[in-house]
Amino acid sequence: MRFNHFFIFFCLLICFKINAQSTASKQVTTFTIAAPQLDTLKTIWVYLPKNYENSEKAYPVIYMHDAQNLFDDETSYVGEWKIDEYLDTLSKNESIIIGIEHGNAKRIDELTPYKHEKYGGGQGDAYITFIKNTLKPHVDVTYRTKTEAENTTIFGSSLGGLISFYAAIKYPETFGKAGVFSPSFWFSEKIYELVETTEILPTSKFYFLVGDSESDTMVPDLNRMIELLKSKGVKNNQIENLIIKDGQHNEKLWSINFAAAYNWLFSETN
Repeated sequence: MRFNHFFIFFCLLICFKINAQSTASKQVTTFTIAAPQLDTLKTIWVYLPKNYENSEKAYPVIYMHDAQNLFDDETSYVGEWKIDEYLDTLSKNESIIIGIEHGNAKRIDELTPYKHEKYGGGQGDAYITFIKNTLKPHVDVTYRTKTEAENTTIFGSSLGGLISFYAAIKYPETFGKAGVFSPSFWFSEKIYELVETTEILPTSKFYFLVGDSESDTMVPDLNRMIELLKSKGVKNNQIENLIIKDGQHNEKLWSINFAAAYNWLFSETN
């Protein structure tokens, strides 16, 4: 199935609930917060490390999109990422995960920083401003967090990969690291223009992952972006770039590879 066909199929079905029992860890809770930048309310999922209540330490934070798919089969599209199951096994390099539920029919709008002639979108900057100016301050006063950019990661897949990369490029003073899985760089040529005109900080870190069976353009688009970043002076130690043989555009690919991405991004954090 070609990527654009998959994209349409995904957008039509993303709102449907899979018939499954809840698999979320007891470390996962939710709260609702107003998002004035988007004129809506957002449901936020929070994963706290197992030792959180018994310690006084502060933790780095990962902001992730499509929260319905991260922790729970009951709410996921076609299977969860099992992030809580993985993090429950850690005794060090622990983090707080903040999952932001997608906006259902507004998902494309929220996760795309530019408009597409066919698919619309383009409210991504308002969405990132909500995270940066409303959600993050709330999280930082509610939980024990390490607030600096070097301890703040933004992470997602597909359109979530696109908006995560955009956020780390445009707001490096807030998001020092980005997990970028299967990014939809095809959505707009303007994402390349942004990188061309932006100074990339030497402290920024990017973890890229794609499957070679996702679409005809996924690997070439990523390679083009990697070359562009390096032409801007980004060093090899700021980038991890993995191409998974036979990897397809789905939660299985992202779930299996989350642990490796997490370990690379946080290997020097705690």
